[in-house]
Amino acid sequence: MSFVDGFVIAVPHANKEQFVEHARHFDEMLMAEGALRVVECWGVDVQAGQHTDFRRAVDAREDEAVCFSWVEWPDRATRDAAHARFAEKMASGEWAETAGSQPDMPFDGKRLVFGGFEPVLVLDR
Repeated sequence: MSFVDGFVIAVPHANKEQFVEHARHFDEMLMAEGALRVVECWGVDVQAGQHTDFRRAVDAREDEAVCFSWVEWPDRATRDAAHARFAEKMASGEWAETAGSQPDMPFDGKRLVFGGFEPVLVLDR
């Protein structure tokens, strides 16, 4: 059964191009690790809710867009193995060697909301 990682984050409007470059860099690594599809979305109609909403979830300011992204994996085992490899590369410093080729993080990672989800209903065209 497929598995989906979902992300919501606030990104300064001024950093939109940096966000796209940063996402492209890491999304290509996700694809190389077995992801089937990665979708990055820039919020253009994210309304304030009465009780909760995407903006409050990531403490978005007026000068920030809310970005919504997801990664589709063939199954949870593939996703878990990819996450383990990423953790190993970070811990070993392997990624530090290529830091010069990585775009700077154009958002506050402490306000990223992340979760893994098992689809219960999928409708395709």
